[in-house]
Amino acid sequence: MDTMQTTHTQSIPTSCHCRAPKVRSKPVSRQQQALRQQEKRIHQSCQVQQRSHKIKHSHITCAAATAELATEKATVKIGTRGSPLALAQAYMTRDFLKAAFPELAQEGALDIVIIKTTGDKVLNQPLADIGGKGLFTKEIDDALLGGDIDIAVHSMKDVPTYLPKGMILPCNLEREDVRDAFICPTASSLAQLPAGSIIGSASLRRQVQILHKYPQLEVVNFRGNVQSRLRKLNEKVVDATLLAYAGLKRLDMADKLTAILDTEDMLPAVAQGAIGIACREGDSDTQKLLASLNHEDTRIAIQCERSFLGTLDGSCRTPIAGLAQKNDKGGLTFRGLVASPDGKNVYTTSREGSWTEQDAIAVGMEAGKELKQQAGDEFFDWARQNVY
Repeated sequence: MDTMQTTHTQSIPTSCHCRAPKVRSKPVSRQQQALRQQEKRIHQSCQVQQRSHKIKHSHITCAAATAELATEKATVKIGTRGSPLALAQAYMTRDFLKAAFPELAQEGALDIVIIKTTGDKVLNQPLADIGGKGLFTKEIDDALLGGDIDIAVHSMKDVPTYLPKGMILPCNLEREDVRDAFICPTASSLAQLPAGSIIGSASLRRQVQILHKYPQLEVVNFRGNVQSRLRKLNEKVVDATLLAYAGLKRLDMADKLTAILDTEDMLPAVAQGAIGIACREGDSDTQKLLASLNHEDTRIAIQCERSFLGTLDGSCRTPIAGLAQKNDKGGLTFRGLVASPDGKNVYTTSREGSWTEQDAIAVGMEAGKELKQQAGDEFFDWARQNVY
């Protein structure tokens, strides 16, 4: 970040404030010379020491030196994946920072650092088969904790329930549309697809909800970024696909969709449409930057949904969906879902609470406990045993 300019004020006492007749200059005494040298040294110190400590002197005050100034950094490094959507989200974060802090609009103040994750490297297997947690975040988080980047920009639906030690996630940008988009060149909806039609999707959540409502359809694994999936669709590798509407909007590709699915028909993933920005614990300067970007309503909703996910102890092998929204009364409405991978067994819940962080977390936890009771502990055992 660019350093701030300090302003120096001088207050030199005089023995008389009236106008004196012009006289010849008298030699400067040793005491006056010493005072001037002292003033010069303090003035120079104020220019160099752009820190939060105070510089005091009976006659000289460096006003800006008393302010809490950010730790000097040449560049704030923003870590992200390299997919077009991830980059769009990183650029969005960069632009918000520039708008909020004029000093960050200077050339070289912000830098985008592209980091390849495990999920980016392994494209020929379903995510559930790769196993582990943080498939799209771990390498970025490692770079953050190692000091190679200052902030990490994530799609919140990719963020593991429990963050690595030493990392915090204090900021959520305002949430985009949470709904899923149906894309098909031959039908206007899932219901209109003939039996045996092939739907491409890498999301277990989407797969189970499709199979539960339309068992006559077939769903196959469909990995890759938005552009590659649309290309495969045009090449007729599959008959249709589903993508997050938020991603299409951020890529300015909303014109590619056929229909937007209502959340009653396709409950979204936990934290879908939300962007999270992480930093190191104890990095107060970066936390102050991120605080100005945080959208509190989004953060409260995400806290509820992630509390639900954490209570279920969900993994990439567990089809889970959840959505927290502010209702017409200003309170919180939550809906959650967990299902078997074949879509035959689907358990749902809904509940309401007040729109506060504390109540949001409690609502998510209670919803998770309810579904665990409905499904039974055995329902989740196989997933836990095959996570790693």
